[in-house]
Amino acid sequence: MERKLNAELWDKMHYLFRDFNDRMVHVELRYDFEINIEALKTVLICFLEKAPVLHSSFTDNRIHPYWTVKDYKIDDVLTVKEVSEAELDIEINNFLIQYIPPDADIQMKVAVFNHNGKSVLCVVENHMCMDGGDLKYFMKALCRNYNDYVSSGISPVDLRTGTRSYESVYEDFSAGEKRLAKNLYKNVNSKDDHGFPFTPNSIRDKSFIAKRKIPASKFDEIRFAGKKHGATINDMLLTAYFYALYELAGFDSREGISISCAVDLRRHIKSDEGQGVTNHTAWMQCRVPERGANIFETLNYVVQSSNQFKEDKFIGLHGLPLLSFGYKILPLAASEEVIKIGYANPLLAMSNIGILEVDKLALEGHEPVDGFMSGAVKYKPYALLSVTSVRKELTISMCVRGNEEDKLIVEKFFDLIVKNVDLLTQ
Repeated sequence: MERKLNAELWDKMHYLFRDFNDRMVHVELRYDFEINIEALKTVLICFLEKAPVLHSSFTDNRIHPYWTVKDYKIDDVLTVKEVSEAELDIEINNFLIQYIPPDADIQMKVAVFNHNGKSVLCVVENHMCMDGGDLKYFMKALCRNYNDYVSSGISPVDLRTGTRSYESVYEDFSAGEKRLAKNLYKNVNSKDDHGFPFTPNSIRDKSFIAKRKIPASKFDEIRFAGKKHGATINDMLLTAYFYALYELAGFDSREGISISCAVDLRRHIKSDEGQGVTNHTAWMQCRVPERGANIFETLNYVVQSSNQFKEDKFIGLHGLPLLSFGYKILPLAASEEVIKIGYANPLLAMSNIGILEVDKLALEGHEPVDGFMSGAVKYKPYALLSVTSVRKELTISMCVRGNEEDKLIVEKFFDLIVKNVDLLTQ
């Protein structure tokens, strides 16, 4: 008898996002030794059994969608390839830009590219299964279990299991707070027509990942400069993003612009006990009313807007009850049409995925020498800037379905962000 799993609220929402992006989340970690492939296979098999949604097929029956757990072979999940130094980046890129259909039997693909006694570990997974927050947890757990298995023969089964329901965000509220939170039907984010200046869509567009490093020497400069203005590192990067957009897109400096920022809803969950791997990410909208006379005035606008959201006890929870209501009372096909009317997918977004902790991502005592994570490949005109850091070195990245001209536009955007970071830290 087939085993079925509930399609949770965020599973359905990310399925709805198929019109806006490919829903894939990407990881790349580079090591200065060769990974033990048999150990990695063992850990992956154990983890997929602990998280069956990762080897399940999504069924859109237009009424009540669900997951069906599927049999699989580990070789369908893990690819191992010996490559030359010249081929390495091409192989990594080709792997990372792949698309996994929701009705596939496997929702996560892993690759190890070996070259000159070193390994690069790459992962692509469907955002319907888990977000960046839980993928970071998954990767750290994978590395910890790999090490325990290699060093001590300990069975690699230490992965959280439990509910994938969005309602976990309410569990630690008092009865009164829960009533308030579950009545936040209004979406506090407003629609903004300002977008990234991509070229028009074309059937010849292809997915690509663009990234740029901001050196570790800049990290403390950004943090210290931000403190002088009551700004976080996220505020500083967001300001550089805003200021770059005004110049890149040629927006009137008197016009206001909004950028949606990812909010990890796990801030509302005190303990992860009983939590399975899932999605707990929503969005807050940071808005500047104008560019400002200089970049520091823009920064002031960003800080004011961000702080307004941070002071809200229920940050990220606005609109969730409406989404839940829509999915519960209507068949999927109808609920998607209703939600599209009330939900405006942001044209401009930023996700600060945060620090990739190298000590917790070490394999056999070898910390990753480099790495990054990024969100989904966006379909024009939608744009998402992802940010991660390794040893204080920041990687900004954008995943886009576009053309060579779009690549040049994104590179110019990165140039402007780097220039603006320099301005902010002078």
